[in-house]
Amino acid sequence: MRSGTSLLAALVVCLASGTALAQYSKSAGLNAPTVAATQEYMDEQGQRQRREVQVRAAPDKHGNAAGSQHDLAVDGAFDGQTVAVLHFYAMENFDFSLPKQALAEKGFSVYRWVGRAPSPEELEEKLKKACQLWIISSDQRHLNEKHLAVIKRFFDSGKGVYIWGDNEPYYADANAVAQKLLGTEMRGNLMGDQVVGLQKGAGKPGLLPRHLLTTGLEYIYEGITIATIQPNQTLTPLVYGSEGNLVAAFHDRGGKRAILDGGFTRLYVKWDTAGTGRYVKNAAAWLVNVERFGDTVVAERLRKDGAQPQQ
Repeated sequence: MRSGTSLLAALVVCLASGTALAQYSKSAGLNAPTVAATQEYMDEQGQRQRREVQVRAAPDKHGNAAGSQHDLAVDGAFDGQTVAVLHFYAMENFDFSLPKQALAEKGFSVYRWVGRAPSPEELEEKLKKACQLWIISSDQRHLNEKHLAVIKRFFDSGKGVYIWGDNEPYYADANAVAQKLLGTEMRGNLMGDQVVGLQKGAGKPGLLPRHLLTTGLEYIYEGITIATIQPNQTLTPLVYGSEGNLVAAFHDRGGKRAILDGGFTRLYVKWDTAGTGRYVKNAAAWLVNVERFGDTVVAERLRKDGAQPQQ
Protein backbone atom coordinates (compact mmCIF):
# COMPACT_ATOMS: atom_id res chain seq x y z
CA MET A 1 0.00 0.00 0.00
CA ARG A 2 1.26 3.46 -0.83
CA SER A 3 2.26 5.71 2.01
CA GLY A 4 0.29 8.92 2.52
CA THR A 5 3.30 10.96 1.35
CA SER A 6 3.78 9.07 -1.90
CA LEU A 7 0.03 9.14 -2.61
CA LEU A 8 0.02 12.88 -2.02
CA ALA A 9 2.94 13.36 -4.39
CA ALA A 10 1.26 11.29 -7.11
CA LEU A 11 -2.00 13.18 -6.83
CA VAL A 12 -0.28 16.56 -6.85
CA VAL A 13 1.41 15.56 -10.12
CA CYS A 14 -2.00 14.63 -11.54
CA LEU A 15 -3.43 17.97 -10.47
CA ALA A 16 -0.53 19.88 -11.93
CA SER A 17 -1.07 18.24 -15.32
CA GLY A 18 -4.86 18.62 -15.25
CA THR A 19 -7.33 18.12 -12.43
CA ALA A 20 -9.45 15.59 -14.29
CA LEU A 21 -6.52 13.21 -14.82
CA ALA A 22 -6.66 12.06 -11.21
CA GLN A 23 -10.18 10.71 -11.55
CA TYR A 24 -10.88 10.20 -15.25
CA SER A 25 -9.83 7.15 -17.25
CA LYS A 26 -7.71 7.13 -20.39
CA SER A 27 -10.92 6.54 -22.33
CA ALA A 28 -12.51 9.81 -21.18
CA GLY A 29 -14.43 11.44 -24.02
CA LEU A 30 -14.03 8.50 -26.41
CA ASN A 31 -17.11 6.60 -27.56
CA ALA A 32 -15.03 3.77 -29.01
CA PRO A 33 -11.92 3.44 -26.82
CA THR A 34 -8.81 1.70 -28.08
CA VAL A 35 -6.30 -0.59 -26.41
CA ALA A 36 -2.71 -1.51 -27.19
CA ALA A 37 -2.10 -4.65 -29.20
CA THR A 38 0.88 -6.32 -30.84
CA GLN A 39 0.77 -6.57 -34.64
CA GLU A 40 3.06 -8.72 -36.76
CA TYR A 41 4.26 -7.47 -40.16
CA MET A 42 6.93 -8.11 -42.77
CA ASP A 43 9.64 -5.48 -43.16
CA GLU A 44 11.34 -4.50 -46.43
CA GLN A 45 13.86 -7.31 -46.03
CA GLY A 46 11.11 -9.87 -45.65
CA GLN A 47 11.74 -10.30 -41.94
CA ARG A 48 8.83 -10.80 -39.58
CA GLN A 49 8.58 -7.91 -37.11
CA ARG A 50 6.25 -6.82 -34.32
CA ARG A 51 4.92 -3.40 -33.42
CA GLU A 52 2.51 -1.92 -30.94
CA VAL A 53 -0.73 -0.57 -32.41
CA GLN A 54 -4.01 0.73 -31.07
CA VAL A 55 -7.14 -1.33 -31.80
CA ARG A 56 -10.76 -0.94 -30.77
CA ALA A 57 -11.48 -2.35 -27.33
CA ALA A 58 -13.36 -5.63 -27.29
CA PRO A 59 -17.13 -4.97 -27.28
CA ASP A 60 -19.75 -6.26 -24.89
CA LYS A 61 -22.88 -7.98 -26.23
CA HIS A 62 -24.47 -4.59 -26.98
CA GLY A 63 -21.53 -3.16 -28.91
CA ASN A 64 -20.09 -0.89 -26.22
CA ALA A 65 -16.48 -1.30 -25.07
CA ALA A 66 -16.38 -4.03 -22.42
CA GLY A 67 -14.83 -3.41 -18.99
CA SER A 68 -15.07 -0.72 -16.34
CA GLN A 69 -11.69 0.67 -17.42
CA HIS A 70 -13.60 2.30 -20.29
CA ASP A 71 -16.00 4.19 -18.03
CA LEU A 72 -15.41 7.93 -17.60
CA ALA A 73 -13.89 7.50 -14.12
CA VAL A 74 -11.46 4.92 -12.84
CA ASP A 75 -12.82 2.50 -10.26
CA GLY A 76 -12.79 3.92 -6.73
CA ALA A 77 -11.97 7.43 -7.95
CA PHE A 78 -14.67 9.03 -5.80
CA ASP A 79 -14.24 7.06 -2.62
CA GLY A 80 -15.75 9.13 0.21
CA GLN A 81 -18.16 11.06 -2.05
CA THR A 82 -21.93 10.84 -1.48
CA VAL A 83 -24.81 10.99 -3.96
CA ALA A 84 -27.96 12.28 -2.23
CA VAL A 85 -31.20 11.01 -3.80
CA LEU A 86 -34.74 12.33 -3.40
CA HIS A 87 -36.48 9.17 -4.58
CA PHE A 88 -40.15 10.02 -4.89
CA TYR A 89 -41.20 7.39 -7.46
CA ALA A 90 -40.94 4.48 -5.05
CA MET A 91 -42.45 1.40 -6.70
CA GLU A 92 -41.65 -2.06 -5.30
CA ASN A 93 -39.54 -3.00 -8.33
CA PHE A 94 -37.56 0.25 -8.18
CA ASP A 95 -35.41 -0.09 -5.09
CA PHE A 96 -32.37 1.72 -6.58
CA SER A 97 -30.16 -1.25 -5.82
CA LEU A 98 -28.79 -1.52 -9.36
CA PRO A 99 -27.75 2.13 -9.69
CA LYS A 100 -26.38 2.00 -6.14
CA GLN A 101 -24.22 -0.99 -7.00
CA ALA A 102 -22.93 0.71 -10.14
CA LEU A 103 -22.11 3.93 -8.29
CA ALA A 104 -20.25 1.97 -5.63
CA GLU A 105 -17.77 0.80 -8.28
CA LYS A 106 -16.55 4.38 -8.55
CA GLY A 107 -16.50 4.89 -4.78
CA PHE A 108 -19.81 6.71 -4.34
CA SER A 109 -22.07 6.03 -1.39
CA VAL A 110 -25.79 6.80 -1.65
CA TYR A 111 -28.07 8.56 0.82
CA ARG A 112 -31.77 8.34 -0.10
CA TRP A 113 -35.07 9.73 1.03
CA VAL A 114 -37.74 7.34 -0.29
CA GLY A 115 -41.32 8.39 -1.03
CA ARG A 116 -41.08 11.56 1.04
CA ALA A 117 -39.28 14.85 1.22
CA PRO A 118 -37.23 15.78 4.28
CA SER A 119 -37.73 19.19 5.80
CA PRO A 120 -35.87 21.95 3.94
CA GLU A 121 -33.60 22.22 6.96
CA GLU A 122 -32.75 18.51 6.93
CA LEU A 123 -32.18 18.59 3.19
CA GLU A 124 -29.78 21.50 3.46
CA GLU A 125 -27.88 19.86 6.30
CA LYS A 126 -27.50 16.51 4.50
CA LEU A 127 -26.47 18.20 1.27
CA LYS A 128 -23.44 19.65 3.04
CA LYS A 129 -21.98 16.13 2.87
CA ALA A 130 -23.04 15.39 -0.72
CA CYS A 131 -21.22 16.05 -3.99
CA GLN A 132 -24.46 15.92 -5.99
CA LEU A 133 -28.24 15.57 -5.72
CA TRP A 134 -30.50 13.33 -7.80
CA ILE A 135 -34.27 13.94 -7.88
CA ILE A 136 -36.44 11.05 -9.13
CA SER A 137 -39.87 12.53 -9.62
CA SER A 138 -43.35 11.08 -9.17
CA ASP A 139 -46.77 12.32 -10.27
CA GLN A 140 -47.22 14.38 -7.09
CA ARG A 141 -45.29 17.39 -5.79
CA HIS A 142 -43.20 16.75 -2.69
CA LEU A 143 -40.96 19.80 -2.78
CA ASN A 144 -42.09 23.26 -1.71
CA GLU A 145 -40.53 26.62 -2.42
CA LYS A 146 -38.18 26.33 0.55
CA HIS A 147 -36.88 22.99 -0.78
CA LEU A 148 -36.36 24.56 -4.19
CA ALA A 149 -34.40 27.41 -2.64
CA VAL A 150 -32.11 24.90 -0.89
CA ILE A 151 -31.55 23.03 -4.16
CA LYS A 152 -30.89 26.28 -6.01
CA ARG A 153 -28.21 27.27 -3.49
CA PHE A 154 -26.64 23.83 -3.80
CA PHE A 155 -26.63 24.11 -7.60
CA ASP A 156 -25.31 27.66 -7.57
CA SER A 157 -22.41 26.51 -5.38
CA GLY A 158 -21.27 24.29 -8.26
CA LYS A 159 -22.59 20.97 -6.95
CA GLY A 160 -24.22 18.72 -9.55
CA VAL A 161 -27.95 18.04 -9.88
CA TYR A 162 -29.57 15.20 -11.84
CA ILE A 163 -33.29 15.76 -12.50
CA TRP A 164 -35.12 12.54 -13.45
CA GLY A 165 -38.70 12.44 -14.73
CA ASP A 166 -40.64 10.10 -16.97
CA ASN A 167 -43.81 9.98 -19.02
CA GLU A 168 -46.66 12.32 -18.08
CA PRO A 169 -47.56 12.84 -15.25
CA TYR A 170 -44.36 11.52 -13.58
CA TYR A 171 -42.45 14.79 -13.70
CA ALA A 172 -44.13 16.90 -11.02
CA ASP A 173 -41.03 17.69 -8.97
CA ALA A 174 -38.73 17.29 -11.96
CA ASN A 175 -40.42 20.19 -13.66
CA ALA A 176 -40.49 22.29 -10.51
CA VAL A 177 -36.74 21.87 -10.07
CA ALA A 178 -36.00 22.23 -13.80
CA GLN A 179 -37.92 25.48 -13.96
CA LYS A 180 -36.11 26.80 -10.89
CA LEU A 181 -32.61 25.88 -12.05
CA LEU A 182 -32.79 25.79 -15.83
CA GLY A 183 -35.92 27.63 -16.92
CA THR A 184 -37.43 24.68 -18.75
CA GLU A 185 -39.44 21.47 -18.28
CA MET A 186 -40.37 18.12 -19.78
CA ARG A 187 -43.71 17.19 -21.32
CA GLY A 188 -45.66 14.36 -22.86
CA ASN A 189 -45.58 10.59 -23.16
CA LEU A 190 -43.89 8.75 -26.01
CA MET A 191 -43.22 5.05 -26.42
CA GLY A 192 -39.51 4.30 -26.50
CA ASP A 193 -38.16 0.88 -25.52
CA GLN A 194 -35.43 1.04 -28.18
CA VAL A 195 -31.65 1.10 -28.23
CA VAL A 196 -30.20 4.15 -29.99
CA GLY A 197 -26.66 4.60 -31.29
CA LEU A 198 -24.48 7.63 -31.86
CA GLN A 199 -26.07 10.62 -33.54
CA LYS A 200 -25.59 10.86 -37.30
CA GLY A 201 -26.35 14.57 -37.28
CA ALA A 202 -27.71 17.39 -35.13
CA GLY A 203 -31.16 16.57 -33.80
CA LYS A 204 -31.05 12.98 -35.06
CA PRO A 205 -31.85 10.02 -32.77
CA GLY A 206 -28.96 8.86 -30.62
CA LEU A 207 -26.19 9.87 -28.26
CA LEU A 208 -24.11 13.02 -28.41
CA PRO A 209 -20.68 11.83 -29.61
CA ARG A 210 -17.32 12.70 -28.06
CA HIS A 211 -18.47 13.98 -24.70
CA LEU A 212 -17.36 12.95 -21.21
CA LEU A 213 -20.91 11.80 -20.41
CA THR A 214 -20.92 9.38 -23.33
CA THR A 215 -17.48 7.92 -22.67
CA GLY A 216 -17.38 4.27 -23.74
CA LEU A 217 -20.88 4.44 -25.18
CA GLU A 218 -21.93 3.81 -28.76
CA TYR A 219 -25.35 2.43 -27.85
CA ILE A 220 -27.81 3.17 -25.06
CA TYR A 221 -31.29 2.06 -24.06
CA GLU A 222 -33.68 5.02 -24.07
CA GLY A 223 -36.23 3.80 -21.51
CA ILE A 224 -39.77 2.53 -21.95
CA THR A 225 -42.27 5.39 -21.96
CA ILE A 226 -40.49 8.71 -21.90
CA ALA A 227 -41.10 12.44 -21.63
CA THR A 228 -39.64 15.07 -23.94
CA ILE A 229 -37.27 17.78 -22.71
CA GLN A 230 -38.16 21.28 -23.88
CA PRO A 231 -34.87 22.71 -25.17
CA ASN A 232 -33.59 26.17 -24.39
CA GLN A 233 -30.33 28.09 -24.62
CA THR A 234 -29.03 26.81 -21.27
CA LEU A 235 -29.17 23.14 -22.30
CA THR A 236 -27.06 20.98 -24.59
CA PRO A 237 -28.87 17.96 -26.10
CA LEU A 238 -27.44 14.65 -24.88
CA VAL A 239 -29.81 11.87 -26.01
CA TYR A 240 -32.47 12.00 -28.70
CA GLY A 241 -34.90 9.08 -28.59
CA SER A 242 -35.97 6.78 -31.39
CA GLU A 243 -38.98 9.04 -32.05
CA GLY A 244 -36.71 12.06 -32.47
CA ASN A 245 -37.64 13.55 -29.09
CA LEU A 246 -35.07 15.02 -26.72
CA VAL A 247 -34.82 12.50 -23.86
CA ALA A 248 -31.89 13.99 -21.95
CA ALA A 249 -29.92 17.23 -21.96
CA PHE A 250 -27.26 18.80 -19.78
CA HIS A 251 -26.24 22.21 -18.46
CA ASP A 252 -22.54 23.03 -18.14
CA ARG A 253 -22.08 26.78 -17.72
CA GLY A 254 -20.49 29.09 -15.21
CA GLY A 255 -18.99 26.20 -13.25
CA LYS A 256 -22.45 24.64 -12.70
CA ARG A 257 -23.61 21.26 -13.95
CA ALA A 258 -27.01 19.59 -14.21
CA ILE A 259 -28.67 16.85 -16.26
CA LEU A 260 -32.37 16.79 -17.14
CA ASP A 261 -33.75 13.39 -18.15
CA GLY A 262 -37.21 12.22 -19.23
CA GLY A 263 -36.58 8.48 -18.92
CA PHE A 264 -36.04 7.30 -15.34
CA THR A 265 -37.27 3.81 -16.24
CA ARG A 266 -33.71 3.14 -17.42
CA LEU A 267 -32.71 3.00 -13.75
CA TYR A 268 -34.64 -0.19 -13.05
CA VAL A 269 -36.21 -1.64 -16.23
CA LYS A 270 -34.01 -3.65 -18.61
CA TRP A 271 -30.94 -2.53 -16.69
CA ASP A 272 -28.76 -4.98 -18.59
CA THR A 273 -29.75 -3.50 -21.95
CA ALA A 274 -27.20 -1.33 -23.72
CA GLY A 275 -25.18 1.16 -21.74
CA THR A 276 -27.28 1.94 -18.67
CA GLY A 277 -24.79 1.00 -15.96
CA ARG A 278 -21.92 2.83 -17.65
CA TYR A 279 -24.06 5.89 -18.29
CA VAL A 280 -25.10 6.10 -14.63
CA LYS A 281 -21.46 5.92 -13.54
CA ASN A 282 -20.40 8.49 -16.13
CA ALA A 283 -23.16 10.89 -15.09
CA ALA A 284 -22.22 10.73 -11.42
CA ALA A 285 -18.52 11.19 -12.20
CA TRP A 286 -19.25 14.19 -14.43
CA LEU A 287 -21.57 15.81 -11.88
CA VAL A 288 -18.81 15.80 -9.25
CA ASN A 289 -17.40 18.64 -11.34
CA VAL A 290 -13.75 17.83 -10.67
CA GLU A 291 -12.75 20.50 -13.15
CA ARG A 292 -13.99 23.01 -10.55
CA PHE A 293 -13.63 21.06 -7.30
CA GLY A 294 -10.63 18.88 -8.04
CA ASP A 295 -8.67 20.08 -5.03
CA THR A 296 -11.58 19.22 -2.73
CA VAL A 297 -12.05 15.77 -4.28
CA VAL A 298 -8.36 14.98 -3.94
CA ALA A 299 -8.29 16.23 -0.35
CA GLU A 300 -11.15 13.88 0.56
CA ARG A 301 -9.33 10.97 -1.08
CA LEU A 302 -6.16 11.81 0.85
CA ARG A 303 -8.06 12.07 4.12
CA LYS A 304 -9.41 8.55 3.72
CA ASP A 305 -5.92 7.24 2.89
CA GLY A 306 -4.38 8.89 5.93
CA ALA A 307 -2.47 11.69 4.20
CA GLN A 308 -2.81 15.41 4.72
CA PRO A 309 -2.75 17.83 1.79
CA GLN A 310 -0.03 20.46 1.90
CA GLN A 311 -1.06 23.97 2.90
